[in-house]
Amino acid sequence: MKNDTVKRCGWPSNDPLYIKYHDEEWGVPVYDDDTLFEFLVLETFQAGLSWITILRKRENFRKAFDNFNYAKIAQYDASKFEELRQNEGIIRNRLKIKATTTNAKAFIKIQEEFGSFSKFIWAYVDGKPIKNKFKDYREGPANTPLSDQISKDLKKRGFKFVGTTIVYAFMQATGMVNDHEVSCFRYNEV
Repeated sequence: MKNDTVKRCGWPSNDPLYIKYHDEEWGVPVYDDDTLFEFLVLETFQAGLSWITILRKRENFRKAFDNFNYAKIAQYDASKFEELRQNEGIIRNRLKIKATTTNAKAFIKIQEEFGSFSKFIWAYVDGKPIKNKFKDYREGPANTPLSDQISKDLKKRGFKFVGTTIVYAFMQATGMVNDHEVSCFRYNEV
């Protein structure tokens, strides 16, 4: 449960899963392609839903999508698609499932072109996080001109469900931007 002696961002409230995610993952710079792809998948499914909904189903997604193995996901056939559509442990949205396969293929193409997805995506911020200075998490934007640009570029490369708001949430989750409140104990740690 939330320790009152530790100052956190306001959004995790008292939910233990949210607190763990906030304290251990959110905003931590991720340079590993496997983890970047995992967040890309999770953010795709989050569109229109709350992040806590996705966090609660994260392990189900991990099992359903072969531990977020993009090489396997890129090869999914109609049978696997139907299996996923019947899986009650995940979000069974047809377009989001299809986008995950499409995005896996586009992800691999970027790796082939740039050596890694990490090199490609982190180049937008010169390899280091943008550190914002919000006093309250509600001051943070839903998108920025940079997330607009990344979204546009990803769409040109064939990605689906990568609108600017999804891209900005991805940037926050993977530490491309540090949107922890300045008074949060994690602000200077990440």
